[in-house]
Amino acid sequence: MGRMRYMLGVTTLAFDASRCNGCQMCTTVCPHAVFRIEGKVATVADRDACMECGACARNCEQGAITVDAGVGCAAGIMAGALGFQNACTPATGAAAGAGCGCGETEQADVDPAPC
Repeated sequence: MGRMRYMLGVTTLAFDASRCNGCQMCTTVCPHAVFRIEGKVATVADRDACMECGACARNCEQGAITVDAGVGCAAGIMAGALGFQNACTPATGAAAGAGCGCGETEQADVDPAPC
């Protein structure tokens, strides 16, 4: 079975290798092996496997990684599982280039953000 793919080429993940100190925290916390260490610094090994959970960015002490957690497919899948209406609309996200485009939710008392 192949690796999980969300929407190809639309993740908000950005990585600045010049800021990386090689701590390997991104490889430790990423649930989909988006990063790997090469030559004592991280590299993005599989960008399209990113589910935009934000674990890598929150754990990068150097600020080398940014991602808009809660806007992509991970947030859409989780919001849908919680019963939110219109939680994930791929056409909207694909057109905007921002993950799967989680839209308005109908249950304001529950935060659909994944983290």
